[in-house]
Amino acid sequence: MSRLLNKVAVITGGGRGIGKAIVEAFVAEGARVVIGDIDPQAAGLESRFGAERVVFKRADVTVESDIEALVTCAVERFGRLDIMVNNAGALGDQAAVVDLDSHSFARTIALLLGSVALGHKYAAQQMIAQGGGGSIVSLSSIAGIQAGWSSASYDAAKAGVLHFARSASYELATEQIRSNVVAPGLILTPIIGTACNVAPEHYEAFTESLREPYGDLIPLGRAGKPEDIAQAVLFFASEESSHITGQALAVDGGLTSMTGFDIGGVVAKAVESFNAQLDRPDEGKIGWLPNRNS
Repeated sequence: MSRLLNKVAVITGGGRGIGKAIVEAFVAEGARVVIGDIDPQAAGLESRFGAERVVFKRADVTVESDIEALVTCAVERFGRLDIMVNNAGALGDQAAVVDLDSHSFARTIALLLGSVALGHKYAAQQMIAQGGGGSIVSLSSIAGIQAGWSSASYDAAKAGVLHFARSASYELATEQIRSNVVAPGLILTPIIGTACNVAPEHYEAFTESLREPYGDLIPLGRAGKPEDIAQAVLFFASEESSHITGQALAVDGGLTSMTGFDIGGVVAKAVESFNAQLDRPDEGKIGWLPNRNS
């Protein structure tokens, strides 16, 4: 497996969950990786793979100098930068609109959108200095595509990631630097426990308890895994997507392809009721509507 052989990547938020899965996928494909994270457990990945393959550097992505330092670290340790993955994030301000606090809102934007902007800035500067070429992949969310999946602050920040990446892709195309976005859906990661105020020691059990209810909600019938997102990021990072830029890929099992309720079931019942009144139970069936009860 060598889709990223000899490539050098910076991955923010690589200590656990989706970020950890991205690190593992990249290393398996031959990349050398600098992980930027405030979580010290990310250092375990350096120990696991060896410092010649993975380097952990503590970084707070709301601090501009920390993002710059990650790029500098990649160049000093591995000689260049080919891939930037803007993954770090958290739930941010979950307050209702009527309860918004300006400081918390600004912090959420800085973490989820500002870090993506700065990741583009310093990665692009280095890629251009090397002669051009490279891939920047940013993590948004289905909350950036459809409202209602999280708070207004989170939704807005994630929507901003989509549009920033599109704008950046236009500016950077002449340098052969691509910018794309992966938008995860309902993924089984520890952040769910954080959102629901579950004690850290119960994160794993709580996350596992959501596997079946998530699967019942998602059209493809199963909850998303961090590895699902990692494979999408890997595609955008590799040469397999060399003619793709400014695009967003929702990895959500089909959630954003449908409305928030079972429109098929609603219409099917209406057709059944209407035809029953006409004593024509076998007429008027709608072929494209899935049977969600089967």
